[in-house]
Amino acid sequence: MQNRILALLAFLTLCAFLAVFFWRVPRVDLGILFAVTLAMTAYDFLFHHNSDRH
Repeated sequence: MQNRILALLAFLTLCAFLAVFFWRVPRVDLGILFAVTLAMTAYDFLFHHNSDRH
């Protein structure tokens, strides 16, 4: 359970960093890159975080 909480904290930190970065540098190509990055990390967090089963 602790690993899941730390993974969620890391995901939220990444979201905050990318949001601030996009706020300061509002470019469409960076927005697309950030959206793809967040989608991949969200998918990994939701579907491939199986370390709790060890």
